[in-house]
Amino acid sequence: MPSHPRSSGEAAYDALLTALREGDYRPGDRLREEEVAERLSISRTPVREALRKLEAEGVVEHRPRIGAVIRGLGHSEIVELYEMRTVLERTAAELAAKHGTEAEFDTLDALNRDIAAARDAPSRAAEINQAFHVCLHRASRNRFLEQAARALTHSLLLLGPTTFTEDARIDTVTSEHQAIIDALRLGDAAAAGDAAAAHLQTSLRYRLRTLDA
Repeated sequence: MPSHPRSSGEAAYDALLTALREGDYRPGDRLREEEVAERLSISRTPVREALRKLEAEGVVEHRPRIGAVIRGLGHSEIVELYEMRTVLERTAAELAAKHGTEAEFDTLDALNRDIAAARDAPSRAAEINQAFHVCLHRASRNRFLEQAARALTHSLLLLGPTTFTEDARIDTVTSEHQAIIDALRLGDAAAAGDAAAAHLQTSLRYRLRTLDA
């Protein structure tokens, strides 16, 4: 069955998400249609379409006399986001301990090593870290959990720059990931869930520290 070609609006939408993910745009930045269109080498109409979609998803907000601005998350919203992530990650790890395969655990191990190897490229390390968590979600064998986790992806883009700029942060992340992997290999659902929850709480502390800095 032939695939439908992507519209220019969808292409603009994907390009804006990529720019957000890579830090080209950050929370609080104004998105002027003309500037975005020039940057993406497209007309303003698909840019307008993409901005409307991002606004509907809560990534962009329209401010009077200013226009489209990338939303930022306040202290309470960040805490709420990580509370939900903690629930999902704990459950994902518990289910993965029961249903995951050695091949998936090997993949998690490889991704964790890749994070350590990318310590000089924080954005790349953050991208691999996201792949690590996606792999964990898939190992849970629960499509509804995967859908819920994907729904949080755009909210994570609103957190601002990655916290992976310090070697100590990379060391902490990979160490906590290893604790999750070790528990998964043992088939210990409770330990895997506890390790995943502890990992998210550490991430929240780092995130709040950068917010208050």
